[in-house]
Amino acid sequence: MEVDDDMREQIERSARHLYGLVHARYVVTTRGLAKMMEKFKQGVFGKCPRVICESQHLLPMGQHDVPNVSNVKLYCAKCEDIYNPKSSRHNSIDGAYFGTSFHNILFQVYPALLPPKTQRRYEPRIYGFRVHASAALMRWQEEIRENMKERLRTRNISTGFETEDLDAAELVSDDEDDVEKDQEGIDDMFEAQVQVLR
Repeated sequence: MEVDDDMREQIERSARHLYGLVHARYVVTTRGLAKMMEKFKQGVFGKCPRVICESQHLLPMGQHDVPNVSNVKLYCAKCEDIYNPKSSRHNSIDGAYFGTSFHNILFQVYPALLPPKTQRRYEPRIYGFRVHASAALMRWQEEIRENMKERLRTRNISTGFETEDLDAAELVSDDEDDVEKDQEGIDDMFEAQVQVLR
């Protein structure tokens, strides 16, 4: 039986899709898990890009069991995060062809493969001194507050911070006046010393 090119292409696409769905079931069988374990040990699926994970091997996983929703992702068991594959060939594979449960089942069957969790975290430092966490939190809160006030101002809605903003503006202008007065006092002091020296 002869078929035209469009029909042949549709049949091949459907066959690939069927193979992918069968593959999702196969990888959670005993034989499938054994083969995937070997590939995981060899690092076939890549290594975690996070420095603190120290090149932990990755596993493929899907974010959905329904086809045509998202592409395959790579799961790191050390930091428990997921990453996009670097290879464009892997990026074109549907995540449903591995499913959402495969990596969890693999570590249930082979618990020795589960890497120890790390307590290490990157700590920002300035000249060797740790940046205090409250400083970052205060900067974030200040930024959120200013963004909120700006959004309210653009919609002509009272922010409730008007008096606080006016007080802050007056404080800034008072500080500038004090600086100018101090500068004038310093200038007068130098002029007096110059006259004494003459």
